[in-house]
Amino acid sequence: MFLTAFAAALLTCASPAPLPDNLWLEDIDGPRSMEWVKAENAKSLPVLQGDRRYQLLHDNALAILSATDRIPAPDFIGEAVFNFWQDREHVRGVWRRATLASYRTGKPTWETVIDLDALAKAEKANWIWKGAECRAPAYDRCLVELSNGGKDAVEIREFDLKTKSFVAGGFKLTESKQTVAWLDPDTLILTRDWGPGTLTESGYGYIVKTLKRGQALSDAKEVFRGDPKDVSAQPNVLRDGEGRQVVLLERGVDFFHTRYWQLTDKGTVELALPQKSNIQGLLHGRIILTTGEDWKYSGADIKAGSLAAADPALLVPPSGDEIVISNAVPVIFTPGPRQSIDQVKVTRGRVVAVVYDNVRGRIFSFADRGEWGWPQTALPAADNSSINLASASDRDDQVFYSVESFLVPTELNLADAASAKAEVAFRMPGRFNADGLMVEQFQAKSKDGTLVPYFVVHRKDIKYDGSSPSLLFAYGGFQLSKLPLYDPLVGKLWLERGGVFIVANIRGGGEFGPAWHEAALKENRQRAYDDFFAVAEDAIARKITSPRRLGAYGRSNGGLLMGVALTERPDLWNAVVVESPLLDMLRYNHLSAGASWVGEYGDPDVPAEAAWIAKYSPMQNLKPGVKYPLAYITTSTKDDRVHPSHARRFAARLGEMGDPYLYFENTDGGHANGADPEANARRWAMHYVYLTRQLMD
Repeated sequence: MFLTAFAAALLTCASPAPLPDNLWLEDIDGPRSMEWVKAENAKSLPVLQGDRRYQLLHDNALAILSATDRIPAPDFIGEAVFNFWQDREHVRGVWRRATLASYRTGKPTWETVIDLDALAKAEKANWIWKGAECRAPAYDRCLVELSNGGKDAVEIREFDLKTKSFVAGGFKLTESKQTVAWLDPDTLILTRDWGPGTLTESGYGYIVKTLKRGQALSDAKEVFRGDPKDVSAQPNVLRDGEGRQVVLLERGVDFFHTRYWQLTDKGTVELALPQKSNIQGLLHGRIILTTGEDWKYSGADIKAGSLAAADPALLVPPSGDEIVISNAVPVIFTPGPRQSIDQVKVTRGRVVAVVYDNVRGRIFSFADRGEWGWPQTALPAADNSSINLASASDRDDQVFYSVESFLVPTELNLADAASAKAEVAFRMPGRFNADGLMVEQFQAKSKDGTLVPYFVVHRKDIKYDGSSPSLLFAYGGFQLSKLPLYDPLVGKLWLERGGVFIVANIRGGGEFGPAWHEAALKENRQRAYDDFFAVAEDAIARKITSPRRLGAYGRSNGGLLMGVALTERPDLWNAVVVESPLLDMLRYNHLSAGASWVGEYGDPDVPAEAAWIAKYSPMQNLKPGVKYPLAYITTSTKDDRVHPSHARRFAARLGEMGDPYLYFENTDGGHANGADPEANARRWAMHYVYLTRQLMD
């Protein structure tokens, strides 16, 4: 392993804790914990922010994050286009709107609806924007979600879009992790913390109630109850563009299995939807969903990973053994073995889906032709791209979608899904010099023989002698795909300075559908890590880089991946950024929202499952005497999803063993670890100072 003088100087960062396993660091805001955080930050900040390159990296990051010529992300709300915007003048942000005609000009005339900076100042509060749920079809009032410091828990207030003010005496829900929807103009349906005994072990509500205008929370009427062992229970009000409404009650048995009930005037009835599925919307009264498992419905065999449409009336289990069959074709699209459906939106009359083929995106529009099936139409998009569905209108068939790739800046299109005609609404200017850069896609053979694709972005004149500083990125969990995105920060702070960027499409993700994810679930978790190591070894074998010049970055579940990379293969890297991580996998289910992820990782309270979790859990696999690369471990005090003690205790344990490390804890920002452009600029500048010192110096 390679310890630079920089790393050796940081041996003094260690400060042993007096209690076994440092469990006292689980007291998030406790004085003792915060004193430890303060001391650790005081050690790391002079190294990271005192570096001569920090200021330029910070300034470049801030210029990108607060640029006024960014594409304003569109959100159809009724006839208008809404956007939430942050820049140097609006640090917390403004929620604003424009007419569609104005937006299409590329230079919209914006009307501010909520100025979050002014609101936070007036209320002396640390408000972070979390979104708004507006009532259809009038779209005249919204439920605005405000977070204290970026937490997942939010306060909700009713807001009038016409007067641009909070409604006096309107709905106001105190802080909680809560899911709320409009049932009608004067009734909400919601789940939240209703008091003692009303939360699951994951910290989410499992009791769904309706709340009428003017009622106190204590007077809300219960309509559904799950189980405390569930992840959660929540409402999902589906509406189509023709005015139909279906109210679903979703009981999350675990992170990936959900049982569905429909709320009707006569009560609730369970629907025979596949438990592994994602509800995407409502079209002509039919539920649009993607399936995570094979499903038999209306006489059709629907494969896992498919896009389908189901009539709620046919989802009520029939009496006896009869099968009710409709003339309507339920299967919209079935992906091939190297394809996956990534995103779906429903317009007034169409289903629009992004399909990836070997991690390259295409976009299709599907029309319901009854017994004639679902003819598809391709919408314009460049080859070898990543595509993101931004927003779809329920008034017509217009849809916003963006197209980008590693080296081509994002282009936002407005298309008519029916005619397949599209126009460019915005083009992001280039944020870094891509001249001389190229992208290649390779495959690495994992330990069990599986071929794992990965992208490499590098200079065309790269020397294949192992000397190129390279950053390897992956996630490998929860069926989330890592796609060829245009990342201005990677480009400006890394690629433009001579770095190589590698993105690994390891198992556990969704790049090739449900099977790719399920291959690394629970007892098979090690496969994701083996895939990651295989990509690193392949890049080294090709002499793109070498262990001296190779670093790795991951956040959240990717932070767990980094912990495993550090403990299982310390020989492969000279830098590892461990951000917002899970690290103590034998306690994760008792911390914050951890219990909700048992479906992904397994249950460490079950001895048989604890046995295979313990084999890779980073906290339990730190060993004295091993030469670990200098790790940069970072998290947020306000992270109420992944408990900050994972990062704290891991760093403390490294210190106890006498190993060097860097630790920084942001006291704001939540799980996203950055609440505003300035905070994010600091965050990324510190990341790249560390990577520069470890890999480029």
